[in-house]
Amino acid sequence: MSFSIFINKIRRRIMHGITKHIGSSGIKLEIGALNPENIKRVLIIRANHRLGNQLLLTPIVQEVLNTFPNATVDLFVKGGVANPVFQNYDRVKTIIQLPKMPFSNLIKYIKCWASIKQKTYDLVINGDKNSSSGRLLTQMARADFKLFGEVIEAVENEHPDSKHISKHPIYNLRYFLTQLGLPKNESALPLLDIKLSDSEINKGKALLNDIVKNDKKTICIYTNATGDKCYSEDWWTTLYNRLLEAYSQYNIIEMLPIENISKINFKATHFYSQDIREMGAIIHNTAIFIAADNGVMHLASASLTPCVGFFSVTNPEVYEPYGNGSIALNTNKTTIEDWMQAINNILKKS
Repeated sequence: MSFSIFINKIRRRIMHGITKHIGSSGIKLEIGALNPENIKRVLIIRANHRLGNQLLLTPIVQEVLNTFPNATVDLFVKGGVANPVFQNYDRVKTIIQLPKMPFSNLIKYIKCWASIKQKTYDLVINGDKNSSSGRLLTQMARADFKLFGEVIEAVENEHPDSKHISKHPIYNLRYFLTQLGLPKNESALPLLDIKLSDSEINKGKALLNDIVKNDKKTICIYTNATGDKCYSEDWWTTLYNRLLEAYSQYNIIEMLPIENISKINFKATHFYSQDIREMGAIIHNTAIFIAADNGVMHLASASLTPCVGFFSVTNPEVYEPYGNGSIALNTNKTTIEDWMQAINNILKKS
């Protein structure tokens, strides 16, 4: 175990001990205390630097903007990836960025934490119920209304999918508003969405055409993932060969990770980009995206492309891609025949 991992584990234990009772008192507010049109400034907190976690924040941002027509949103995040993710969200006004490496940027880190009290908000939302720092920051923030993200039994009973990290804060917000006497919102939940513009999509199509050099539909695979979520070269080679056998009428391309590596040894036509919006635009123009659970899988989902996400370590109930016909497959409980059937079901609709 590296020293940084050890320190992070200690930090999480300390933070959990400090914050475990914060925001656990429940909602005790008067009917009529909140008028949606009077909510002007909202702060959403998700102090995590990973691409996937910032993408998973996009549904609650959309929900807030849809619910409060006069509101703008500030985000409290870590690192710079939120900037391209929310680039086309006109009503996201300020992105407060904690440094990715707090011990290397201690003064900036402290200043960011202190900045939470410099503004007054109408509503503050902790975007991750499991985040101790998110609960503490929500407690510190100055606001009339605060959602700490606690698990609410009534919400879990009514919405079995509320375990999902993107859906949980939306269901909590809707419950909170009904407790204040507002009509129940039963509209479809927002999807992950980076809001690609038409020009970005057209550029992505041109880039894809330059990669494949034909007009066949395209299957895109991504063979990398972090840690134990990453499948072996043998696993990916077996799946890739089955795809070649079953879908000769499709292009099969591989998107490469930032490390520029391939679990199929670069056998497929491949491309590389570090621009996440360009990556998303290319993926948008493909028929399906196939990957293990990772941030780029969520990028594909936020590009509104059907995804097949493979899970063996993380909980698909929490992280599965949803919407657009996407599906999560637990590879501990399914076979390659199940995977091929799921892929075929999506491609038949494309």
